[in-house]
Amino acid sequence: MWNTIQEYTQENLPILIHVWGPKILMAAALLFVFWLASRIARKTIFAAGDKASLEYPVVRLMAMAARVTLLVAGLITALGTLGVDVSALVAGLGLTGFALGFAVKDTISNILAGVLLLVYRPFSKQDFLEVKGMSGEVTAIDLRYTTLQHAGQKILLPNALLFTNPITIGKAESDKG
Repeated sequence: MWNTIQEYTQENLPILIHVWGPKILMAAALLFVFWLASRIARKTIFAAGDKASLEYPVVRLMAMAARVTLLVAGLITALGTLGVDVSALVAGLGLTGFALGFAVKDTISNILAGVLLLVYRPFSKQDFLEVKGMSGEVTAIDLRYTTLQHAGQKILLPNALLFTNPITIGKAESDKG
């Protein structure tokens, strides 16, 4: 039996190479082009972020999103080039994205609010904030939380709370009076 398989493979190898060789080379070339485009996009986003003096977490998030998007698009394009029906894959990715977005909507809301807070900078570190009965001096602002310090306590406020509620920005308590 092994000889039959070996003979069949040896006889059809030129045909397989002739049919699949160009497709595999084209798919590999497409993957390489999309990978290269993702590297260029990442470097461009970092350079633009530095030039616009955006916060590093915001720039990193944008660069990672661009890179993943380009790599997924490249993979789908390469699979389509090989003759794989990618319509079901694209539909599945869409449904998965919808389900994940719905499942982590609060986290995404906080991250998007964090991006907007870091871009627009309505307040900065060492400002005194009051929102929804909580107050303190801002010690850190990141993509998900803003950290306040008050009376020896650390308060982590979700950024969506800061973005959707009225905020009072004032001097630190030590500066008052």
